[in-house]
Amino acid sequence: MMAKAREPILVLGIGNVLLEDDGVGIELVSRARVAGSHPRIAFVDGGTQGLALLTLLEGRTAILVLDAVRLEATPGTVHHLPEPLTRSTSSADSAHGIGAAELLAAASLLGDLPPRVEIVGIEPASTRTGVGLSPAVRLGMAPALEMVERVLASMLADIAREVPR
Repeated sequence: MMAKAREPILVLGIGNVLLEDDGVGIELVSRARVAGSHPRIAFVDGGTQGLALLTLLEGRTAILVLDAVRLEATPGTVHHLPEPLTRSTSSADSAHGIGAAELLAAASLLGDLPPRVEIVGIEPASTRTGVGLSPAVRLGMAPALEMVERVLASMLADIAREVPR
């Protein structure tokens, strides 16, 4: 029996829902899954699994990470990082153990990073213990999901150009 091929695009939400805005990546991937189900896209709630997520990155054509991203902007600001390994970024206080930048750097060292990797995130207001997103981050959800849709459309278009017909 042949193994099922992996979806070429991985949308990976990471974060800790017990630390207020740090859970924004989980909320984003959940909403993106509902809004944009597609046979070539895998939507995964990576939670706080850290380096255990490395195996999910293998064999992909593109990866979109959704996370709380702290760049010292106004809380609720949507960040799109099309080349996350070329800038200094950090997940919100690395509250979920290992942040997106660290996960992607580890995958790069192992040679498991696809040519296209992007991050969409929202600037957190608070990563204290508590459940639920702050009002500022909730306001950033719709624009972040619009950005996710644009990035995924572009990734799908890239794959369509690469696949021989």
